[in-house]
Amino acid sequence: MEPRRPSRDLPIVRGRGAGGDLPNRFERLHLALEPEEAAQAPNARETRYFRDATRTVLTRNRSPDVGFDWSLNPYRGCAHGCVYCYARPTHEYLGFSAGLDFESRILVKEEAPTLLARELARPGWTPVPLVMSGVTDPYQPGERSLKVTRRCLEILSLARHPVALITKSRLVERDVDHLGSLARFGAARVTLSITTLDRRLQRALEPRASPPEHRLAAIRTLSDAGIPVGVNVAPVIPGLTEHEIPDILEAAARAGATSAGYVVLRLPGAVRPLFLEWLETHVPDRAGKVRSRLRSLRGGDLYNPEFGTRMRGEGPFAEQIRSLFRMARARWGYSTSAPELSTRHFRPPEPEVGPREQLTLF
Repeated sequence: MEPRRPSRDLPIVRGRGAGGDLPNRFERLHLALEPEEAAQAPNARETRYFRDATRTVLTRNRSPDVGFDWSLNPYRGCAHGCVYCYARPTHEYLGFSAGLDFESRILVKEEAPTLLARELARPGWTPVPLVMSGVTDPYQPGERSLKVTRRCLEILSLARHPVALITKSRLVERDVDHLGSLARFGAARVTLSITTLDRRLQRALEPRASPPEHRLAAIRTLSDAGIPVGVNVAPVIPGLTEHEIPDILEAAARAGATSAGYVVLRLPGAVRPLFLEWLETHVPDRAGKVRSRLRSLRGGDLYNPEFGTRMRGEGPFAEQIRSLFRMARARWGYSTSAPELSTRHFRPPEPEVGPREQLTLF
């Protein structure tokens, strides 16, 4: 199935998802722009990259409902600019805003490949599947030049270490060589997240992410290369996109996806006011319906962080979304779970192995 035609009532937002910067909850001072400056802020804000001097690159996950134990995040912040991104509040820990700063002030772990090789070479390391990445997209726009994700995949390929990639970018096709090499040992799978097939809506929600037809093309490329690939309908925005679940699963299945999942919209911290502002700006006729549906999923609140329900919601409408997904998944022959990744062929790399390309965007 081809992506549906754009809605006529949605404006195209170019460049940014957030409409401005919110005060950082950890900072006492906040720069308040004049109205005319604020109106120009989303389009005037250039993306800047900073070196992240972290000395560790693998992160242990302790959330019981995420489904993985270790993740590798080459970047902090994400220039895709998805207005709904649950990771936005993490930028506040760095002294930035969860708004425009999150999508225009990107920290790059330039030493990630070397640090990764060092971790995997430790005598005490036990291979377990890594997720790239559990927070921000490993294939955001700067990766095209910086190649941090690619260099990490080269390390993983040499070590035959299992990895699961999650992305909204067609750039993943570039690394089909390393992913294909890992897939031959049962050590790689890729998930493409698709929120909507409506390109105009997608551009408003995710202004710098690949359009839906490009993500479907990436699924086809990966599938043809023998790499297990799945689709994640994420986030499902109640009152706005949940009706697209069957169409997205059909389109992805026809492209070669064999596993599928979904996540209902989450609005932690500063994401809540950013998303609510987005609703009133871009879909005012549906804003009330979306808020009402969110409250029905979250026990009367707009967000409930409890493990076990935060990804799916609860109540009759949550069950309706779940049933719709399960029927579409069965209709298109998806597996009920993603393929397991193998650790049997792991071989520790040399600690200092890895390319040392110069970064060009700092």
